[in-house]
Amino acid sequence: MTKKNIEPRLLKGFQDHLPPKSKIRQEIKEKIISIYEKYGFAFIETPAIELKEILLGPGGENINKEIFFLETPEGESSCLRFDHTVPFARVIAQYPEKIKIPFRRYTVGPVWRADKPGIGRYREFVQMDIDIAGTPNPAADAEIIAIMVEVMRILGFKDFQAQINNRKLIDALLLQNGIKDIDTQKHILRVIDKLQKVGIENVRKELGEGRIDDSGDPIKGVGLSNNIIEKIINFISITGNTRKEIIHNIKQHLSEQSDAQHAINTMEELDQYLSALDIPNTEALFSPSLTRGLDYYSGPVFEMTLKNAPHIGSVMGGGRYDGLVSRFTDKTIPCTGMSIGIDRLISAMEELQLLNTQKPLYDVIITRIGKVPITEALIIAKELRNQGLKVSVYLGKKSKETLGEQLSHADHYNIPLAVILGEDELKRNEICVKDLYYGEKVRENIKDRNKYREAGTVSQITIPREKLVETIKSFIH
Repeated sequence: MTKKNIEPRLLKGFQDHLPPKSKIRQEIKEKIISIYEKYGFAFIETPAIELKEILLGPGGENINKEIFFLETPEGESSCLRFDHTVPFARVIAQYPEKIKIPFRRYTVGPVWRADKPGIGRYREFVQMDIDIAGTPNPAADAEIIAIMVEVMRILGFKDFQAQINNRKLIDALLLQNGIKDIDTQKHILRVIDKLQKVGIENVRKELGEGRIDDSGDPIKGVGLSNNIIEKIINFISITGNTRKEIIHNIKQHLSEQSDAQHAINTMEELDQYLSALDIPNTEALFSPSLTRGLDYYSGPVFEMTLKNAPHIGSVMGGGRYDGLVSRFTDKTIPCTGMSIGIDRLISAMEELQLLNTQKPLYDVIITRIGKVPITEALIIAKELRNQGLKVSVYLGKKSKETLGEQLSHADHYNIPLAVILGEDELKRNEICVKDLYYGEKVRENIKDRNKYREAGTVSQITIPREKLVETIKSFIH
């Protein structure tokens, strides 16, 4: 009976991360974590699975369609987490004795959303979050934005800008125009949130009677009057060269009611704190059209955009969510935070050619010719590893492989150096070291076979055994 193999394949919306890109992902995470820790954030991990009522709240919210639902062996309804924010709110409420607020945390891990996969859109993806719990002070929001800016700088982005708004500004605009119904307000915010994706004219239609999308499906409109629609369009179209100028322009559209004034005061404070943190207007600017989709945002919201690649969308974003922790406790615990979607960020870096995909996985490969015992290779590997070098001993698929086969393996993974152990050399207490990068470079344009072979020896030297470490380090550095 012939064995039937299972087809190796992925679930729709999931992905594997293979070398060298997996290594690049890890290095990017480490750079981001270095910024988080520089600002005093502590690492926290929470489970991938939470109780359904924890994630969705008592009413189930309106995001059930995006959730992976599960059931525990005990029959409890649960879900895969769809973000790190709600689990953090639970942690703050659950451990009041262990977590003294104000508290700063960061976390790194996958989240899951059961929506339709697309280009750059997956059902499982890694997010890197930071949050500050326990203070309503806009200085906390300013620090979150400053971190967003620093992350973009450290990763090599140039033409970027954090877009900042305050949800209470739009709330004030809607209230002064008589829109008090919560569901209508949420619908308006969701429409405005589509601005970058669908354009101003489609937003105008959706605020009114609705429109037909590109697939021919009808999109229900909010049903606002033309007068109110124009007021909203004029408000979200406000621009300016500086944060101060935009605040001045916003004031022209809002009455002096207390809610509006409080939101404006918050933005003025935020501007002062960003200036104190040396964040220029070119890297962080106010944008009255920004709303962000989640219902739990309650104040300042922010997104990081790429001026030279706007089609990518935001690569990180967040905002203030002062009411979320009250889902779990009677205490008022204001919070603010942001999240980085690693997959989209890396896609942006690829498109803007900010990734070095030729970076080697390790520094040195150790090869053997003839009857050199593997113990010799292991001893040398340990010696080099003790010096902080990343070393792979070529073990091979068969008992003997040619030097060419072994170096081909190194070439596949862009390994820069090979230590070649030969029988005769070891008897003389000598070792060969080959610079694989240089060898390729000097042979680039040589067509003649003999000359090609001769050129390869230029990059290879034979040294006394005791000089191995210093020779390898001289090549590496």
